[in-house]
Amino acid sequence: VQLQASGGGLVQAGGSLRLSCVASVNNFALNVMGWYRQASGKQREMVALITSGGDTSYAGSAKGRFTISRDNAKNMVYLQMNDLKSEDTAVYYCGTITPTAVHYWGQGTLVTVSS
Repeated sequence: VQLQASGGGLVQAGGSLRLSCVASVNNFALNVMGWYRQASGKQREMVALITSGGDTSYAGSAKGRFTISRDNAKNMVYLQMNDLKSEDTAVYYCGTITPTAVHYWGQGTLVTVSS
């Protein structure tokens, strides 16, 4: 399983970024896909999940500002982040959960929000 996230960078508070992740995984369409983040000195936390059927869930801090989506034809998952805040600064990871509940994470992409 390989998950490659991209799209991170430096953005001013209030700005937007779109993260992308390409997944090399069997039966991508059956997996739950997600975005997670880890800020310096903190534990990794879930940001957003999307099921195989397209149902989504978000961390409270992401609701109303972030949107997760997927393209099963391309094995891609995206995270549109709007109205970014300094507290969104973190390394963002793409993750997948297989139908047998095995979790995988790829290398992250750094998002830095300047205030």
